[in-house]
Amino acid sequence: MNTDVAKGRASSKDTVRIAAISDLHCRRDSKPWLRPVFEQIAGEADILVVCGDITDWGRAGECEVFLKQAAPVLQKIPVLAVLGNHDVESGKQDELVEQLLSAGVSMLDGNSLTVGGVGFTGVKGFGGGFGKMAVQPLGEGAVKNFVSESVLEAQKLEAGLSALNQKLPRIALLHYAPIRETVAGEPLELFPFLGSSGLEEPVNKYAATAVFHGHAHAGSLEGKTSANVPVYNVCASVLKKRFPGRPPFFVLDVPVGSGVSPQTGCRAPTCPTGCAGGRSEGSPHRLPSDVFTVVSSRPVKNERGFS
Repeated sequence: MNTDVAKGRASSKDTVRIAAISDLHCRRDSKPWLRPVFEQIAGEADILVVCGDITDWGRAGECEVFLKQAAPVLQKIPVLAVLGNHDVESGKQDELVEQLLSAGVSMLDGNSLTVGGVGFTGVKGFGGGFGKMAVQPLGEGAVKNFVSESVLEAQKLEAGLSALNQKLPRIALLHYAPIRETVAGEPLELFPFLGSSGLEEPVNKYAATAVFHGHAHAGSLEGKTSANVPVYNVCASVLKKRFPGRPPFFVLDVPVGSGVSPQTGCRAPTCPTGCAGGRSEGSPHRLPSDVFTVVSSRPVKNERGFS
């Protein structure tokens, strides 16, 4: 379903600012360190996307901790999310989704939404590995089931991307990674459990504007698919390491109303990701990189909880 859920500032600007965060792992005894982070997001961004592992064990009480701390953004801007593997740990993911929906979070699982002129879809994703080292559906039934789950998630992502208006910028939210580059830093033995190349295929096929994911806590911030689609690992731990002393959320400015999707790059004098901001030739349905801006977040006034 393609639904316009835009509200507030997100529907009235030529550029939509998307804040992204993942792997908060809220527990019942979590300290309220997220509150100032969400307050800053509410003041600076038009949309917040959360890429899974909202909770640590997939329990209602943990979700309530998240919702209380996220109140500043829920009251002001659209919030979109996908589940992560920790969110399904207790087998009560349906109840968790209802809890989040009731609080105003738009949950993505193969469905699509249009918010402020930007199309969004998302899935949890699954493992399987990357490229020639991907797990193959051979041998034991357990292995075939593992690969089947990975294929199913990729098919849902393709369905969501295909339902979006192809003339608008299109953002894919995942928990698992679609490329090897953004899990680099994790032990090689874990790669098959951190993502799947199957998720990359629909991203390339439908020329997505950008992909956000989490899950790889020791991974790398950014990479690109084989078709040059930018991918960002927005795990809180990755962002804390890359931008020490800053709140752990990533910000991306996406131009809207142009009829095509932007490509990665930066026009800021000093880009926090160190990108060159160059154009990519021969890529259809994308703007050149000099209109697509990666924005570093500023330190919050209350610095507690970011270490």
